[in-house]
Amino acid sequence: MSALEWCRRLQISEACAPLIEQALTHRSALAEGATTSNERLEFLGDAVLGLIVTETLYRLFPERTEGELSRARALVVSRRTLAQVAKALGVDAMIRLSTGEEAQGGRQRGSILADAVEAIIAAVYLQGGTEEARRFVERILGDMIRKAPDASRADDFKSRLQERTHALLRQTPQYTVVSESGADHDKTFCVQVRLQDVVLGTGIGKSKKEAEQAAAREALGKLDEIEMSARF
Repeated sequence: MSALEWCRRLQISEACAPLIEQALTHRSALAEGATTSNERLEFLGDAVLGLIVTETLYRLFPERTEGELSRARALVVSRRTLAQVAKALGVDAMIRLSTGEEAQGGRQRGSILADAVEAIIAAVYLQGGTEEARRFVERILGDMIRKAPDASRADDFKSRLQERTHALLRQTPQYTVVSESGADHDKTFCVQVRLQDVVLGTGIGKSKKEAEQAAAREALGKLDEIEMSARF
């Protein structure tokens, strides 16, 4: 599918096709003939997306606190969410990668897919302005934005663990990175969460935040087991 055909599929101006082609070009392709990558577009798209999501959340949820809105925004603009959107749009099939990057699974790499979505948003913004970008974000992320405040609460294991430990022991959990592995562009982190010297949970993720959330989730599970045992 050409960039022009893809613009029609995404319901954006055909005049955006050259920028869309750039947005779908990963930096690895520069080594194999591409003249420009999507890195600058991704830089701009990150800011445009953040503004649109922040403003939309602020308008839709006047009763929510700053902390709740911050967590909701973080969920919407997260690598995981944007990578899911990328696959729904077919970015994984369209993105231009080097032969080596593709052989290493680049088409399924969350960071590559998420960056491409941000670059596409920047392309729409540059061609059509803020309102066109807002309409595009609404089409691809509108449902997620409306569900985000409740969904982010369910996914925020760190906040839930801190509330739990404060209520039970008046202590704050501490997170420590115990190992890192992988190349700089594809690291995996292992994090432990402790109360004083007791390890409550261990988590693994592609970012420190993701690993911390995984560790907190495991810790909450252990606390549930302890409380259940105490009852019986």
